[in-house]
Amino acid sequence: MIGPGGDAAVVRIRGTDRAIALKTDCNGRYAFLDPREGAKIAVAEAARNVACAGGRPMAITNNLNFGNPKRPEVYFQLREAVGGMKEACEALGTPVTGGNVSLYNENPTGAVYPTPVIGMVGLVDSLTHVTRSAFTTPGDAIVLLGENTDELGGSEYLARIHDAVAGRPPHCDLARERAVIAALLEAIRDGTVRSAHDCADGGLATALAECVMMERAQPTSARVDLSTWRSLPRRALLFGEAQGRVIVSTPDPEAVLAIAARQGVPARRIGEVMPATSPFTIVLDGGSLAIPVSALADAYHETIPRVMSRTASAQDVALASDSQV
Repeated sequence: MIGPGGDAAVVRIRGTDRAIALKTDCNGRYAFLDPREGAKIAVAEAARNVACAGGRPMAITNNLNFGNPKRPEVYFQLREAVGGMKEACEALGTPVTGGNVSLYNENPTGAVYPTPVIGMVGLVDSLTHVTRSAFTTPGDAIVLLGENTDELGGSEYLARIHDAVAGRPPHCDLARERAVIAALLEAIRDGTVRSAHDCADGGLATALAECVMMERAQPTSARVDLSTWRSLPRRALLFGEAQGRVIVSTPDPEAVLAIAARQGVPARRIGEVMPATSPFTIVLDGGSLAIPVSALADAYHETIPRVMSRTASAQDVALASDSQV
């Protein structure tokens, strides 16, 4: 029912009104900077993704990728990652059904980032609860579940803009994660959520951009007001990867906010879904950003085809020859 491009895949169970939501997830940068926190985040984010698709997180499998465990620093990474995974699974009620371990993943320059990949499965109790990631209906309100923070450690922003993998990864509050998932699933069951998208890699600005152009055949746009977060640096507000956040679109924002309040989840209306002909706009304290949705969609959907279709340069050929030798 939902294939590539959603927060989680959704597969209908034939002959029933139910479906299975499935997601694999892990951020190797987080686990490199803090293996325990990185593994907790991998479990929590996979659960959040499954919930965004309408599924109740049920259980995990895992694929633990590490270097040579005979080296003390790698053994430490493995031990801490398993500990973090255990903490998160106990907090979220998602037992480990099995998994596999891949060790000695190294090259002459060192080991791979510790990468405890989590495969999460969830149950969608009714096909009417299956929820997509992209905005669908101009006029819907946009609500942010969770809170923005000043956390840039391990972020895509630092890696891509500053070529740095540094700092501490964002904090993973497992009690808050459980509450966000409960609020989201209650709102979906009540029929007040039209779309839901996890806010993670790339931060809030990236997640909002994905919401408007992820569905290439049915783009929308949005006008979002983030000007009330005056105390946060713009980089952290736009590109920080604070955990426990979900962007939802809804025709009934008051109902969503009431559910969030009952579950103890910070929530705020931040904007409105607009027609695709309107520019995608983010209002900040003291200024705003605006870009055509078509430009975002072109960058998002056409980059890989462009790279794959380009003519190989002499440097590419030389590199290929060297790798074969």
